[in-house]
Amino acid sequence: MRDRSPLAGQTVTIRADVAVLGGQEYRVEDWWQNVYGGSWMTADGNPAAMKYGFRAGLAGLPLDDEVLYGKVGPLGHLVHVSEIEGADR
Repeated sequence: MRDRSPLAGQTVTIRADVAVLGGQEYRVEDWWQNVYGGSWMTADGNPAAMKYGFRAGLAGLPLDDEVLYGKVGPLGHLVHVSEIEGADR
């Protein structure tokens, strides 16, 4: 477990240039590690983690655990903190 994300509980906007999710409001629950109990890289069979891994590979995102879990509408998604508008890249 790690400390709660400073973005937890907030609604933020995903950067417009992010494939599929760009420009949408994202309700952050917390770091993926805190929600799931481990890294997204070891979340075998988890659909949200698999979708993120595919998207991260195509986008060249860092292979780290600076990954948030939250929702766009009713669906859960993983988003790298650098994909949030106003976040440092």
